[in-house]
Amino acid sequence: MMGFTLEALDQRVAARATASPEESWTAKLLAAGIERAAKKFGEESAELIIAAVTRDPAGTTAEAADVLYHLLVLLRGAGVPLADVMAELEKRTAQSGIAEKAGRRKS
Repeated sequence: MMGFTLEALDQRVAARATASPEESWTAKLLAAGIERAAKKFGEESAELIIAAVTRDPAGTTAEAADVLYHLLVLLRGAGVPLADVMAELEKRTAQSGIAEKAGRRKS
């Protein structure tokens, strides 16, 4: 059973976002702008991919944690609440993944 949730991490990110950038990595990333938060998320995503394909379980775990944290920072910087993302995921679970993908509009 998991005691720590994504919602709890999101609350922590929200609290740290209001701190001084000199005292909080979260605040520092957000103060640097959405581009910096997006770049950091991309870096962490690449590190997760490398850890996974090299079959490094400990590295994959650590990098996945970094990805989740940086995703929440990126969402906060973009003004997208985690609740909106979770609602989108919940809506998608009402159908198969194949049907959901087929129903998406192409951009």
